[in-house]
Amino acid sequence: MIRNISVGIDVGSSSVRVIVGEFFKGQKNPKIIGVGESESAGMRHGYVINPTLVITSIKSAVLLAEKSANLKIKRAFVSVGDVSLRGESSSGSAIISKADGEVTNLDINKALLDCEENLNLNNKKVVQVFHLSSKLDGKEVFGRLEGMRGTKLEVKALFVTYSIQHLEDLVEAIAKAGVETIDIIASPLAVSQIALSEKQKIVGVALVDIGQQTTSLAVFENGLLVSVHTFGIGGEDITNDIALGFKIPLDTAERLKCGAEDASFSKKKLEEIIDARLSDIFELIDNHLKKIKRNELLPAGIIFVGGGANVSGIEELAKEALKLPASQGTTEMFGNAKTKLRDSSYFTALGLITYERDDGNYSESSFRNALKDIKNTIKSSIKQLMP
Repeated sequence: MIRNISVGIDVGSSSVRVIVGEFFKGQKNPKIIGVGESESAGMRHGYVINPTLVITSIKSAVLLAEKSANLKIKRAFVSVGDVSLRGESSSGSAIISKADGEVTNLDINKALLDCEENLNLNNKKVVQVFHLSSKLDGKEVFGRLEGMRGTKLEVKALFVTYSIQHLEDLVEAIAKAGVETIDIIASPLAVSQIALSEKQKIVGVALVDIGQQTTSLAVFENGLLVSVHTFGIGGEDITNDIALGFKIPLDTAERLKCGAEDASFSKKKLEEIIDARLSDIFELIDNHLKKIKRNELLPAGIIFVGGGANVSGIEELAKEALKLPASQGTTEMFGNAKTKLRDSSYFTALGLITYERDDGNYSESSFRNALKDIKNTIKSSIKQLMP
C-alpha cells in the first residue's frame, strides 16, 4: 500500500527543523511520525552565509527525522523567511479572448501575468501569488469570474517575492544534503495554516512570527493574504540587550528572557530592557500597518508565534502599543495530546506538511518553472564538483 507521506523542512537562523507527517483517509490532520532538529550553523538573518555548515545542519536534522520515522527522506516542502521576503501589490489587465466575451481561466492568468510584468523584479523571484480583486469592464466582481461576459478584465494581486540569490543558495544546500525541494512556501503562510482560523483570516488579523534574528508580519483580510514583510530584528536582539544590561553570559540572558526567576537580577530593570526592544519591534509593525492602512483596524488582532515570542508580558505591551487585541498563537492540530510540537517555534515546519496546494493555480505554475530552472543550475554545479 502506498503511504501518503509529507515532509517539511524549516531552515532557520537558530535551528533546522524537519517534520514528517503521514495522512490517513478520513483524517483532517496528519499523524506526526518523524521529527528532526539540529542547531543551525552558517545562517544569518535567515539566509545562507556558509553553505558547508548549512548542509551539515540540514543533514543532521534530516537524519534524526529519518530515524524516528523509519523511512528515507527524498523530497520535502521548504520554507523561506529571511529579510528579503516581501509582499508587493500590482495591477494588470487582459482583453477577453473568446469571441462571445466569456471569461476563462486563461484570461485571468493573462491578467495576472500582466501584473507580474508590471513589477520591478530585479534580483527577486515570485514564490506565490494571491489574486486580491477583479473588475470586469470597470465594475468590481466578487466571487467567481469564469463564465461571466465582458470585454476587459482588470485584476489586483499580491506577489510574495524573495531574493533569487538566497533562494538558489537554500535550494542548493538542501539538494547537497540529499533532499529534493518539491515546492517553496513563505514561512508566514505555512504558519497560518495551523495557527489561524478561517474566521480570523476573514475579519482581519496580523500574524507576527518572532524568530531569533528576524520578525515577519503577515496580514490577512477577507480570507486572503494582503501584506507580508520581514524585519531584521528578533529574539536574539532582546537576549543581547539583557546580556549587555546585566553584564552576564548569553545563555543566562536567554533564560531570564524566557521567564526564569532569579532574585539576583532586578525584575524591574529586566522588564525595562525587554520592553524597550519589543517597543522597537512594535514600532516597525505599526509603521507597516499604517502604510497599508490597517493600523488599529484588525478585529482579530495580533497573533504571536515563534521562539522569540515566548516573552512574559508581550501581549499586554502589544495591546498598548498597537491598540489591537493580542494573544499567543496555538494550534488544534494535536487535540488534547501532550507534545513539544505545541511550541510555536515548530509551526512553520508543521504548516509546510499541511499547506493546501492547487495545481492549476497561476502562482504554483509560475514558481515551479523558476524552481525547475534553479534545480537545473544546481545539478549542473554539483556535476562540475564530481570527479
